[in-house]
This record gives sequence, structure tokens and C-alpha cells, in this order.
Amino acid sequence: MTEQTASTAPTTWQRLVSAGRRFTYGTGRVFGRIRRNPWSRRARVSAMVGLIGVGGVVIGTLLFGHATVNVGPFRAEMSISPSIFGGTEVDLPPLGSLHLDSHDGPVHLKVNLAALDQNRTEALIDDPAAISRAGENAVDDVRTGVIRLGVRTLGIAILSAMVLSALIFRNVRRVAAAGVTALVVTGGSFGLAASTLRPDSIAEPRYEGLLVNAPAVVGDARRIADNYGRYSEQLQQIVSNVSRLYTTVSSLPVYEPAEGTTRILHVSDLHLNPSSFGLIRTVVQTFDIDAVIDTGDLVDWGSTAETGYASSIPSVGVPYVWVRGNHDSASIQSAVGRQRNAIVLDNKIQTVAGLTIGGIGDPEFTPDKSETPAAQNDAEAAAQSPLLRAGTQLADTIRASDKPVDIALVHDPAMAPPLSGVVPLVLAGHKHQRSVELMQPPTPAPSASPSAAPSAGATVPEMSTRLMVEGSTGGAGLRGLEKEQPTPLSLSVLYFDEKHELKAYDDIQLGGTGQSNVEMQRNVIGALPSPSVSVSPSG
Repeated sequence: MTEQTASTAPTTWQRLVSAGRRFTYGTGRVFGRIRRNPWSRRARVSAMVGLIGVGGVVIGTLLFGHATVNVGPFRAEMSISPSIFGGTEVDLPPLGSLHLDSHDGPVHLKVNLAALDQNRTEALIDDPAAISRAGENAVDDVRTGVIRLGVRTLGIAILSAMVLSALIFRNVRRVAAAGVTALVVTGGSFGLAASTLRPDSIAEPRYEGLLVNAPAVVGDARRIADNYGRYSEQLQQIVSNVSRLYTTVSSLPVYEPAEGTTRILHVSDLHLNPSSFGLIRTVVQTFDIDAVIDTGDLVDWGSTAETGYASSIPSVGVPYVWVRGNHDSASIQSAVGRQRNAIVLDNKIQTVAGLTIGGIGDPEFTPDKSETPAAQNDAEAAAQSPLLRAGTQLADTIRASDKPVDIALVHDPAMAPPLSGVVPLVLAGHKHQRSVELMQPPTPAPSASPSAAPSAGATVPEMSTRLMVEGSTGGAGLRGLEKEQPTPLSLSVLYFDEKHELKAYDDIQLGGTGQSNVEMQRNVIGALPSPSVSVSPSG
């Protein structure tokens, strides 16, 4: 009896199974009630609608979140994509890419500058003021493009979410709810990006890519940086040698400037070199300069960002006479004209330090070129060459002047031929190489009638014209540091007597990297040039 009772009692395993069945049955009843509850059903539908809305936003943004914007000569392709860290990427194929930590949030902006618009590029080259306008409008173009892309992406995201919801639910209310979800998600993402915007991030970019073609665009940047580092360390010592050099040259018996001598410093082609104005100030103070003449190419590209370089002009402390070079735009000319001691000559004549000076700016704005084909002084070339036409225009202005002009200023020596026989001295630059020559006398125009010819015994005095082309006072700018031996810094001091005649000039040249010496040669008009004198750090 006892054994039978023991055998029929439930085991532990059977009790566990039975308890599990009861729990499953109870849980199923509870979940069944929850599933049948209206609020639970609404929650599930809402979650599904939200998921579909977010999916539509992602799909629509990836497929259609892009736009094309004109930024200067570029046709920029902008696109937006979902991201955890945000930021902006600028692609410059084939050079690489530039990454900016511009903002936070789930929105990543990508800008591709792969294409140049031919018509806009040609307009930029043909119009002298186009680069200035492009620099001023570039920020507005980018801002407008980003806003337009954001509005486009917002509309596409909402539409994509609604279309995807309609394909799944086929219910108007749920489609509308998916659209509202897309609006909230997309608008909130843009709002977060805007609230965390960091405009200063452009100063700390991160580069990716081989950049193997970069030197073809901006030069050998590493060599420029290395050479300029060494060069700037030597600059102060180089400039200080100018004073020692002047003391040495002043003792030479070749030429002694009289009391009434006017000293003019001729500089040219500074090309944004940050050292140039320090050198000019030193020479002005050491040589007791009365005025500075600059024959152009103050900057490199003529952009609005370069106008601040002209603010150093007042520091020289004497009148600064300037004509526009082919690297100087209209905005650069305006910036120079705003300086209190600057005198801009553009087919004008003005008296400075007792000398009457006429000048005209370079008619061609070609910042991408360093050389201009030489023009010939004949009627056909004059009709075709804007340089010769500008030179002829200045010559006509000088002839119409009621007082003799002592100096004519041009940037490119190719503008000088029409001035031969019109003024005694023409100053130019552009070539980055010093040269002095007597110009060919002008070809006399054929007489209109025999009676107009001079008598046999009469002689018509001809004015000889000296053309002085200055080297680069800026050492050709930073591009001059690309080579192992940078372009020397060159400038000249001109001595005029009381009759405004050029009597002598000093050619000053500062050595390049590794050559901390200053060399100077005094030249007297009508005499053989004196031996050059140089001063090095060791004396």
C-alpha cells in the first residue's frame, strides 16, 4: 500500500512543468489583453509610422539631397547625408579633400569643386573687377547654396517619408503622420547643426589625400615654407646692413649729392612680401628719401582679401606714388588710394617732391601670368596691343600738359615705346630683373606738306629717354622662394638735381637665403659705373 502511494505522487520535474504551463497560460492571457488594448495598438502603429518616417528621410536624403551651386568660377556640387559627428568635407579632385569640424549633429555637408564653368571662368579672366566681386560674393554664394540645399532636402525628406508610408499602410492619417515625423526629424537635425555652427573651423582644416599635384597649383609649399623660415630669420640682419652700406658708399668720391638734391626711391613688384615695407622704411630713413615710386604689382591675385596689404603704405612716412600692375585689380587700386600718403596715377600728372610725374596703370589684369609678349613700336602693333595703346594715351596726356613732365611711370616696359622722346625718364617693373637703357628715338611722322619741313640750317633738338626697369622689391613674393636661391630683393635710389635732371642712381640688392649680404652699386649719369660695394654680417 505504501509503495503504490509513493509511486503515484508527482515528481519534482512534473511539478516544474505544471508550474511553467500555468505561467505561460497566464502570461499569454496578459499579453493577449495588452495586444487587444486600443492604446497598445496605437503605440505599435505609432512606432511603425515613426520608423517608416525616419527611413523615408534617410532614403530621400541619400538619393536626392544634393544641389549644384555656382561659387566664383566653380560649379560646386553640394550634398547632405546622415552622420553621427556632423562636419563638412570639401573635395578638390585630384588633389584630395579638406575636412572641417564646422558643426555637430546628424547632418554631414559635402562640397565637390570638381568642375569649372567655362563661361564664368572666361568672364572672370576678361573682367578686371571680376576677381574682386568673386571674392566678395563667394561667402554669400556658399550660404545661399547651403540654405537652398537645406530647403530642398527638407521637402524631399517629407515627400519620401509620405510615399514610403503610403506604400506600406495605404492610410491617409498614417501617411500624414509619417510626413510630420519627417518634418520634425529633418528640421530638428538642421536646427542642431545651425545651433552648433563654428565659422572659425575653416582656420583648422584637416587634409586627406596624396595632394601629388598641389605644387602645380600653389607651388612647392613645403620648400616655400622652409626657405621663408630661414629667410625671415636673416631679414632683420640683412636690413640692418643697409645702414652700414650707406655709410660705406657715402664716402666714395664718385658722386656727392648736392644740398638741393631730390632723392626718390624706386620700388616695384612687392607681391605681398611681408618683409618689403620694413626694407622700404629702412632705406627711406637711411637715405633721407623724399618720395617713393612704386611701379605696380603690389599683390599677387588682386583679391579683396589682399587689400589689407596696402595699409602698410603710410608707415613709410613719405609720399607714395603708385601705378597699377597686371596683378593689381580695381579694388587694390581703391585700397591704395585710401591711404593718406598714397598718390595713385592712372593717366594723371602730379607734382611730388618738386618733380612732375605722370603715370598710367597696366590695362591688362592677368594675375595668372608673369610675362607679357613684347610689342613692337609700329602703328599696326599699337592698334592691337592694349599696352602700347595705354602708353600712347599717357604720352598724349603728357604732351597736353602745360608744364614739362620729369618722370613717366608704367608697369610693363612694353608700354614705354610711345613715351620715347616725350619724357627724359621712364620707370617700369614687371620683369623682376633690373635693367637700364636709352630708348630708341621715335620715328618722325611724315610731313603733311613740303612747306612744313624745317629749313636746311635748322636743327630740331631730340629728347633722349632713359628706361629704368626695377627688379622685384618683394623678391617675386613667396613664389620667389621656390628655388634653392630665392629671387633677390631689389630697389633703387634716384638722385635729381635742382633742374629735375637725373644725376645718379644707386642699385641696391639684398641677397637671398643663405646670403645675408647687401650689395649696392652707384651709377653716375655720363660716367662709368662705380665698382659695387657689399656688406655682409661679418663686415
